[in-house]
Formats: sequence, structure tokens, C-alpha cells
Amino acid sequence: MKISVRWLNEYLEPANLTADSVEEILTFVGFPIETAEELPNGDVRLDVEVTSNRGDCLSHIGLAREIAAATGRRLRIPAPGRTPEQAPGNAAAPSTGGPDAASAVAIDNRVSDLCRLFTAQVIRGVRVGPSPRWLVEALEAAGQRSINNVVDVTNYVALEYGQPSHVFDLATLHGDGAPDGQRRVRVVVRTAVRGEKLTLLDGRTVTLAGDEVVVADLRNGGRAVSLAGVMGGRETEVTTSTTDVLLEAATWEPVAVRRASRRHGVRTEASHRFERTVDPRTIERAAQRAAALIVKLAGGTLAPGIVRAGVEPRPPTVVRLRPARCAAVLGVDVPAPEIARVLGALEIAAAPADEGALSCTIPAHRPDLEREIDLIEEVARIRGLDKLPVHEKVAVRVSAPQQSERAVRDLCAALTGMGFYETVTFTFVTPDHAAPFLPEGLRAVSVSRERRPADPVLRPSALPSLLACRRKNQDGGAHADDAGDGDGGVRLFEVSSVFAQDAAGRSAERTNVALLCDASFPAGARGAEQRQNAVRLLRAAVENAARTLGGAETRVEFAPAQRPPVAAYEPGACAEVRVNGQRAGVAGLLAAGVQRQYGLERPVAIAEIGLAELVALYPPRSLVHALPEFPAIERDLSLIVPEQTPWARVDALVHGLKLPLLEHSAFVGAFRGQPIPAGRKSVTLRLRFRDPARTLRREEVDPQMNTLMDRARAELGAEIRA
Repeated sequence: MKISVRWLNEYLEPANLTADSVEEILTFVGFPIETAEELPNGDVRLDVEVTSNRGDCLSHIGLAREIAAATGRRLRIPAPGRTPEQAPGNAAAPSTGGPDAASAVAIDNRVSDLCRLFTAQVIRGVRVGPSPRWLVEALEAAGQRSINNVVDVTNYVALEYGQPSHVFDLATLHGDGAPDGQRRVRVVVRTAVRGEKLTLLDGRTVTLAGDEVVVADLRNGGRAVSLAGVMGGRETEVTTSTTDVLLEAATWEPVAVRRASRRHGVRTEASHRFERTVDPRTIERAAQRAAALIVKLAGGTLAPGIVRAGVEPRPPTVVRLRPARCAAVLGVDVPAPEIARVLGALEIAAAPADEGALSCTIPAHRPDLEREIDLIEEVARIRGLDKLPVHEKVAVRVSAPQQSERAVRDLCAALTGMGFYETVTFTFVTPDHAAPFLPEGLRAVSVSRERRPADPVLRPSALPSLLACRRKNQDGGAHADDAGDGDGGVRLFEVSSVFAQDAAGRSAERTNVALLCDASFPAGARGAEQRQNAVRLLRAAVENAARTLGGAETRVEFAPAQRPPVAAYEPGACAEVRVNGQRAGVAGLLAAGVQRQYGLERPVAIAEIGLAELVALYPPRSLVHALPEFPAIERDLSLIVPEQTPWARVDALVHGLKLPLLEHSAFVGAFRGQPIPAGRKSVTLRLRFRDPARTLRREEVDPQMNTLMDRARAELGAEIRA
């Protein structure tokens, strides 16, 4: 915010501040000065750093109010028609006459949620021309150029009050007839029509996307004449031929202004202020000031009345402040009368309330003050941070990490122990890379291509980033060999947020664990075996991660997916991951088309598991039991089953029988080839039987094995391999 020291002094009494003293005071209350520049007329231009929550200080009066509160000076608000050349009290009110404003203009505010208040005044018979010297110098001191006396007034008032306004040439606006047959302009505040074009004051023509707010009239069925809160239109600008003007002062929803400004690359003093909130209750004082100055400098007659359209203003915010709480936070006792004095200097009315508290009414220009702690900060800031005690030592209590943080730490340690490297990659990807990873029913979240032309999409999965990282390793010739017995491939993982939105625009953000691994490549391994190795390694990693967080009894299932949930997975080589029966994610082989898209030479297995589902398992459940007193009997069983039979079916069959002496079962291996018939495979499992009270005999185990074999023949179509 560029300000003039001379201009600032107009609002203070005594008005004797120098540039150095202004810099010292504003820095003291939290507004440091970035640059100071001496001007040819003896004035000094200061560039003040204003935080985004203090839109009220994007004005000379706002900063003067801060200086007055910190120094005890009196704040002088000028009369509406007073200029710096006049002595205080010598400014007469602007003359009014003719038909009232409501007979000349009607307002149709269709978006009161985006425009809480729109006001219009009409001034007839103005003479547009050069501005007086004092106005030109004031604008130049703040870094702006003079245009004409009418437009300059609106810019001056925006710099003075922080309330941007806009003037239209009334003759260029179209409308309907008034009840008395006179011409009446109809102003429509609405959202833009997608594809609608608007030529701005700077000559640029923008194509509107449909979610911007515009001011329009009724010409050609309703044309946009201003991009609300950003810049007016060329067709209705005030020129030297203008005689009647419509003065608009309004407030706009900050997000809508910011979105329109960024999308079209139009940054203005007005948008900068509206993005930081302008309260509807502050509009009319600035609007009256602008109208009075236009009449004073350009002549003309102000039509009686102000036309308004919007919603009722919110009642003032009242915050309860406890002096005891103020003392506890600041570490120094500040009496209630002193608190009331400090807040009163900021125009915050503090009245006694129950139990010694203060009831503080927040002024309209301070929407940033919402809580008790905000007011305590104001007390500390205005009284001076140098008045707060500073302890020689700071007491710090060391707390244990949160359980969720410990879970993530243990998860990363488990994956790292299996040879995976953790990555931290960028959140944005290209649309082509995002598309294969978008689930059905969701769409990508994007930023404007002007801001990120190459990769504007927030990634719906971390896997595109891992695949790009894998390609970088491939191009660099990096192939990890963690096992030391051949080429172990590259293994990567990342814990990160992913983004998407549904058809209604609702966010579908979540945090996932993404994994990627090459197959290990033993000598002589063929393509199918390589892909199987990749899937086995990935499955082991997922199982190990889940059991690290949930304990050894955590059940992890890989249920074959009839159809991959996203196009990035190879059909027929994709599984839904379930942890303790709950869906947790998906795993499988990378689709061949996506592998070619990234230019990867090796088959890759990928998985994405929900972090919340894994963290919910934590902490791990430990099972402690005494060592067995009696020996066990182990039996290996080889079942020849159809090729498509998954291990999960075999495992479910064994557990479903609930054999009374069975202590443990485990997968040993699978075999294909002679003498096993084509289309079938031999699956070997190992079963351990034990009686905790005595030594088992072979005759007691045989019936249980026979039961298992009979059930395997019946349910799996198995043959027993000798």
C-alpha cells in the first residue's frame, strides 16, 4: 500500500508527522515500511506492508486511525465535500435537485450472496475535464496517474477510505421506462453467461467463464458492462462528452473477485481491496464523499436519494473480553479501564459486563476481530510489545508423538526395511498422466493453465509421480540391488494427499500410501515370471505394512477385481486389498498402455492403500503365550487345482473347517509343468498340528487330513498329488 505522508497528516491532529516518525509508529503497530521515496514536491511516498486480514488499512484513513490509537492524536474524518485546500468546517454539502435517483435508475441484484449491497447515485450536468493540482499530486504520491476529474475522485476516495467505487456514463446504459414515462436505467447484478465477452477499460476483451459476477444493463437482452470488483467496461466509461454519471459503490464476495481477477490476469487496486473484504456497513460514507467531491470538482447536480439493493447488514459483532484472560495471555496485568481506553482508540466500544468482563462492540471496518484472543492481541499491539515481560528461560514440555504420527513413522520404517525408497514428489501432474488414475464418477481438480501451463492438474493419485520418478531412474541407469543376488529392481513409496471432485464439485481429497516396484530378475526368468515376482513382492510389502501397524493377526486379503477401478491397472491382474475384511485399496500390475506412456522398459507392480485404514490398525496387538510343552506334527499337502484358483480360496477352506488340533497353516509354493496337466497347478501348503496337553499320535492327525482332502476335492475340484 503506497501512501503519502502529506496526505496522511490531513487526518491527524496535530498534523506534524514526518516520514521517519510515520515509519517508526507504523512499524511499532505491525505495519513495516518496505520503501521510502522522496517526491519532487517535498512529499514522501511510503510503501507499507499490510497483512491480508487488514483490508481496513489499505487506506490513508485506516493507517491514520492506527497512528492516532498509538500516539494519542485525534483522528479527523473530513466532511463529504471538503478538499485539502479548505479549512475544517468550510465544506458545504453538495447541492441536490431534480428527480430523485430512483426515477433514473433501478437495480436488480440477483446475487445477493455475492453482492451483499449495491448502491447507486446519479449526478446530472457534470463537466468532465482535468483534475485540480492537489488531486493530481495526491494520486501521483500514491503511485497512480490522473485520468479526469470524475474518475480521479473515485480513485482518491478508494485510497482515502479503502472503498473502491466506479462511475458509468449514464447515457450509455440501457433500461426500461419509469412510471412517469421518463427514461430509467436498469442495472442488473448477475453471474456471467459462459462465453460472454466484455471489453475492459484497459482495452482487453475477456471471455467470461460463467462464474464471474458482472454488472449489466438491458441492451441486447442484457450485456455485461463491468467485471464486478475488478474493472469497468470500455463501452460505458466516462469521457469528456459525458454529462450525466451513475456512481456505483458496492461490496463483493472476496473469493469471487479473486477468482475472476486471477483467471483473466487483471489485477487492480479495486480487486486488491475487495479480495480482503469490504463491509457493506462502510459503503455509504465513502459513496457520499465521492458524490460530494464530484459535484465540487466537476459541477452538476446530485439527484436526491441513494438507490440500494442487497440484504440487511449483519448486526455488529460483540465479543466478551475478560481482563483476567488478557493478563494470563500477556503475562502482565492490564486494568479494565486501560483495556477500554486502548480499544476505544481503535473505535471498539468496550462497556462493563458481568463478572468484571468487557462487552466489546466491533466496528464495521474491522471484520478480522471475531474472538477474545483477537482483542487481546490488539491490546498488546497498541500498548506496545516492548511493555510485555520477557522471561530469561522458556519452559517447554516435551510430549510424545501423536499416535497417528507414530503409526506413519513405523509404516515408513517397515517399507524402508523392505528396500523401498520414500519419495517426496510434486502435487501437480499433466492431464494425460492424471486421466488413467481417475476413478469412475470423479473428475480432476485443476488450476488455470495461465498459472501452470504444463501440469495444471492436482494429482488424483501419487502413482503418476512415482512412475515419472521411475522413468528418471531408468534414464539415469539406476537399478537398485538390495538383495545382493541379482537385479532387485527399483522400489518406491510415498505417503501423500490426492485430489478429485465429484460431479457436484465436492472435494474427494484423501491421503494414500502409494507403492511401486519392479520385479526381481533372477537369471533366466521369463516375462510372466517377472510380472509374478513383482506382484508377490508388492503383496508382501502391503501385508508387512499392515501387520506392522496392526499386529501379526491382521488379515490381509487380495480379492481379484473383475474390473479395475481405474484404467491404470492391467485387467485380470488387479486385486482389491482388504484389511480385516474392510476395503483398504487396490493393487496389481501397471497396464501395458500406461507403461508405454511413461516409456518404462520393465513391468511394474503398483498399489495404493488408504492411510486412514492402515493407521486405524495402530497400535499393533501383541500375542504373548508360553512356549509349547509338547511337540507338533507337520504335514505337507499338495493340491492339483485349476489354474484360476487363488490361494485365498485354499486358505479360506482350511480356516473354515476349524480343525480342532490345527495350530498353523502356510503357503509353501506352486508348481506348473509336467507331470501337472495344462491349465492346472500344484499348490503346496504346510499344516502344523499340536495338542497343548500331550504328545500327538499320527493316528489322531490322519482323520483331520482326510477331512481336509475330501473337502478340497469337493469344493476346489482338487486332486491330491502324491
